[in-house]
Amino acid sequence: MTSDRRGLQPRKQPRQVRAELTRQRILDAAAHVFAEYGYAAGTTNRIAERARVSIGSLYQYYPNKDAILVELLTRHLDAGMAATPLEGDEPLPESIEGILRFHVRKVIENHRDDPQLLRVMQEQGPRAPELLERIARDELRRIAYTRRLLRNHPEVRVADVDVAARLVVSTVETVVHRVMAGPGQVDTARFEEELVAMLTRYLTGGPAAGPGD
Repeated sequence: MTSDRRGLQPRKQPRQVRAELTRQRILDAAAHVFAEYGYAAGTTNRIAERARVSIGSLYQYYPNKDAILVELLTRHLDAGMAATPLEGDEPLPESIEGILRFHVRKVIENHRDDPQLLRVMQEQGPRAPELLERIARDELRRIAYTRRLLRNHPEVRVADVDVAARLVVSTVETVVHRVMAGPGQVDTARFEEELVAMLTRYLTGGPAAGPGD
């Protein structure tokens, strides 16, 4: 989905507590409406009704539902970055398995609130250039952080740390997104165990033998 970039920006940046509460009410209502009805049927009228505001008031804050979903996506990305500190602000476990578990659990927790909304954000959200740029920047930060961790950890036995860092980041992000947003319920504890075990074996098992070895 493509949209005019200006149409994806919030119209009104609240400066008062009351205005901020109204905007938050609109976002919360939109999250419920999109999850319940899907994106196509999740109209601004339904969002306004759920938020208990007039449609005119809603349009004072957001020009359309694309802008609302972009803000929900941005907040989701913000929560994901905040949940997984990348600069050593929080002490990590010593083992590579413990480090992987710490990060996998954080990513799962950031995706478990509403799988239906997550599916809408993944499959039907506006592909705004600034949003795609933000996702790319976040991924590069995660890769650089993971590369440093792997390079300095004595348990890691991969042939190429750069490739391994990209594989770990993309695997965690992609697999968690798809499983948590997929049909049916998932046992998150079992899912965490299996994903951590798979990545731990990959990182600590040494390079695979090449053809003819």
